[in-house]
Amino acid sequence: MSVPRVDRVQPSEAIAGLMASAAIFAALVAVAYRPMRIAPFALLIALIAAGMGGRHSRLAAFAVFVTAASWVVGMTFAVITDNPLY
Repeated sequence: MSVPRVDRVQPSEAIAGLMASAAIFAALVAVAYRPMRIAPFALLIALIAAGMGGRHSRLAAFAVFVTAASWVVGMTFAVITDNPLY
């Protein structure tokens, strides 16, 4: 009788997934609030999550893309609407 091997999630993989999700949330908040204050830190968190790799590497890559795009969109909206950048 054989039992299938259960792949356990390493703690670093779980943390990388949470960091990527938090970076996406922070980036979307940065579009509406202050892009120069929030988006660089969100991008840093997304890059760290991407460097950790593991099971959530696609989510981390998506987080890097979303944070970079939301920084550009947020800065554009802030300049067009004369809102403060930081």
